[in-house]
This record gives sequence, structure tokens and C-alpha cells, in this order.
Amino acid sequence: MDQGAEHAGDREDLKSKGLSRNTLGLLGGTVIGVSTVAPAYSLTATLGPSVGEAGLRMPAVFLAGFVPILLVAFAYRELNKVLPDCGTSFAWSVKAFGPSTGWMCGWGLLMASVVVLSNLAGVAASFLYLFLGEVAGNPDLTDLNDNKAVHVLTTLAFIAAATVISYRGITVTEWLQSVLVGLQLAVLALFIVMAISTAGEDPGALDFSWSWLDPFGVGSFTAFTAGVTLSMFMYWGWDSCLTVNEESVGSERTPGRAALLSVVIILCTYLLVAVAAQMYAGIGTEGTGLGNPETSDNVFAALAYPVMGSGTGVLLFVAVLTSAASSLQTTFIPVARTALAMSTYKALPATFAVVHPRFRSPARATVAAAVVTGSFYTLMTLVSENVLLDTVFALGLMISFYYGITAFACVWFFRGELRRSPGSLLMKGVLPGLGGLMLAGVFLRTMRDSWEPSYGSGSSVAGVGSVFVIGVGLLLLGAVIMLLMRRRSPEFFRGEVLHRATPPLTLED
Repeated sequence: MDQGAEHAGDREDLKSKGLSRNTLGLLGGTVIGVSTVAPAYSLTATLGPSVGEAGLRMPAVFLAGFVPILLVAFAYRELNKVLPDCGTSFAWSVKAFGPSTGWMCGWGLLMASVVVLSNLAGVAASFLYLFLGEVAGNPDLTDLNDNKAVHVLTTLAFIAAATVISYRGITVTEWLQSVLVGLQLAVLALFIVMAISTAGEDPGALDFSWSWLDPFGVGSFTAFTAGVTLSMFMYWGWDSCLTVNEESVGSERTPGRAALLSVVIILCTYLLVAVAAQMYAGIGTEGTGLGNPETSDNVFAALAYPVMGSGTGVLLFVAVLTSAASSLQTTFIPVARTALAMSTYKALPATFAVVHPRFRSPARATVAAAVVTGSFYTLMTLVSENVLLDTVFALGLMISFYYGITAFACVWFFRGELRRSPGSLLMKGVLPGLGGLMLAGVFLRTMRDSWEPSYGSGSSVAGVGSVFVIGVGLLLLGAVIMLLMRRRSPEFFRGEVLHRATPPLTLED
């Protein structure tokens, strides 16, 4: 029996949101997935910290971090086939586990998006002044980024520009992202070729070794999980192509295929860049070494000219700038559409369910996401610059939280179908279940380790690590807001708006 027909009863209460239809194909969805991940920005921000945690096994950590992401991608694909809703993790976990779990899962996605948006905007602002200073040969332009007022205002300007583009709908987004994604992937490919071809010229250069891909060689389990948490930050965003499922051609299958294609492209890019950078610069703590603490937050700035030369090195700055800026714009997609879905099903105030009559975009949800992001970034910057680094580590908690729930939702939703065939057992049960268990392990271990102030930037609040305070604090804030929404919208929490899935079919049925 066709899955769509078999689960027709589970789809009856899914509501149309008023978004544009049949707009995105496989290529467009893949572009959005890759763009949201922001490979150039993610690499320059995490190559150094990953080497600090895993040493020569930095590529292995990237590979290990990819495994649960791939397993969760299978869960997303299977759930999207029968429940194509732009609320994705929120709607699916409601169907599987009920309103409260679904609400918290949606909240985890919203907060992860806000944290990423704030970081992307800040990086875009920093690289703008770095790029201008390099092009003009004027260090005073670069130093403008050190002026906190100038930096914050520029960051807010980037957020405003991304909001305008997202506000105008998915068609403008697809066209712009195709250009920007193509640019950054082309520059990264050029960097890989030039780094490998010139490896040996730098004093810290290393010969390639297959041991770099061995995750069991990482010094400690704590270092391994910290590295995996960082790599999860690097992979986050591929699921954006699922949140546009209602706007895609073939909404049941195309977004799932785009998600799998996105994660494969990202994995190949990350591994090749990691290996190339390590071969060229090594992991030393001085000069261009990837372990140099002075350059760990922006590795490409240190490697651009040594690897690519004075003529083409500036392209790497352009790639990171466009990567952060383009991802800033596409990251509005999951947060706005999740808020739209939650509002449509009365899990959030009705105001976020408004869709622009001309652009067919979640207008108010997009603007609200921009306001929250700008406020969050401004507050975090004024409090401490270290807090911004800690939000990257805290993001791993939120990602593993809502990805893990989604993986388990797949297993539970399809639990009555797992004995039908080996394929059903594998794709709907074993693989998503393993992904969920891995993410649960990362979540619990990160909570334990991040309690210590030494985790992340080393800052603390009342003796508790800042990463724990930010990550767990945001989730607890969600629990409080959920209790308030329970009083305001009891029908959703009674399961009257979005129902739990009907009892699963079994072989005997």
C-alpha cells in the first residue's frame, strides 16, 4: 500500500499555511540546504577549535560528527514522505509523542536558529571590514570591527538586509543562493587544490596519513565529544530544505532527496578542506599552524595568502563573507516556517501565522525572528565577547536535543511497520534509532562536561560553565513559555488541533 494513502488519517489535520506551491526542485532544495550550513564560514570558525580538541584526528571528528547527522537525515526523509509539513520536527514529534514533547522539539529548533543567526551576522560584519581592509590596503578599515558600536550596527544591518530578502519569498532566495553557494564552493575547491599542491612549503607541513581519519585515536572521550559537538555545529542547517517541503515540487520526496544530497556534498567538502589545511599548515601552535590560538577563530584569514597568494587569496575572504551572509538569509527559512507552523496549530500566538498575500512568505514570523536575533546578539556582545564563542558550543546541546527527538519520533511513528520488510526495519527503525541514541549520548555528555567552567571559552556564571548556562538555560526558558502557552492555548495541548498518530498497522492487520 502507498505510504501516503496508508497514513491519510494522520495527514487529515495538517493545514495549508498559504505558502507558494511547486516552487523549488531538487537543485533549489539542495542549494538551500548547503547554503544554510555555510561551509566556508563553518570551516574557518571551527578548524582551529577542532584541532585544539582532537589534534591530528580533526578530520576523523568531522567524519564521526557526520554519522548521526546522516542517520537523522534518513528519519527526516521517511517522516517527510508521509507528513510533508513545514513544521518538520515540531509537527512530526507532536504526531509521535504528543503536544508537550513536540512543542519543546520545535522550541529547540527555534533557539538553535536564533543562535546561529546571531553568530552568522556577527561573522559577516567582521569579514566585511576584514575584506575592505585587505582590498584597500588600509588597516584602519579592518580596525573598525574592533569598535563595538560600529560592529553591532553593521551586524544589525546585515540582519535587516537578510530579513528583507527572506520577506520577499522563496523565489528570490533560490536565485540568490544559487550564485552565492556556487561561488563559495568554487573558492573552496581552489583552496583544496592549491593547499595540497603546495604542501611542504610551510614549516609545519605534514604528509597525509590515513590515521587522521581514525576517531579512536582522539586523546580522550571528553575531547572526542567536544569535537563532535563542534562538528554538529558545522553540519547544522541541512534540514532547511525540509522546511520548504510545502513549497517544493513533489513535496513528499524531493525535500528528502535534497537533504541527503546536501549532507553528502558538505561531508566531502569538509573532509577535503580539513585534510588539505592540515597537510599545508600542520597543527602547530605558532604561525599558520591550525593549533595557533591567535588564529583559531578564523583559520582562513591566516591561510589565505600563504596558500593562494596575494592575487587570489582575497577570494577566500570573499567566500567566507558570502558564506556567512547567504547562510544568514537562508537560516531565516527554518525559524520562520517553524514559527509559522507552530502558530497555525495554535502552539504559538496567532500573529506568527500571517503569510504575505503577494510574496507568500511567513512575513511576521520572519520579522519577529530578526528582532529576536538582533536583540540576542546585541545583548550577548555587550555582556561578553566570550559568550558568543560559548553559544557555538551550547548550540550542540540544542541541535542534539531536537535532532534526537526527531530521530526517535521516526522510530515510534513507524513502529507498527518495522516488521514488514528488512528495508522498513532498517530505514525507519534501525538507522534513525541509532542516530537518536548517538545524539542522546552527545546531549548528556555535553551537559555533564559543560557544567565545568573549563568547557568552551572558560567563562562561568556562579561557578557553572557558561556553555551549560546558555544551552540548558534556553531550553528551560522554553519550558516556562510552554507552560504559559498551555494556559493561553489549551486546545493544542489537549491534542485537539494536531492529533497524535493513529494506532500503527501491524502485520496481522
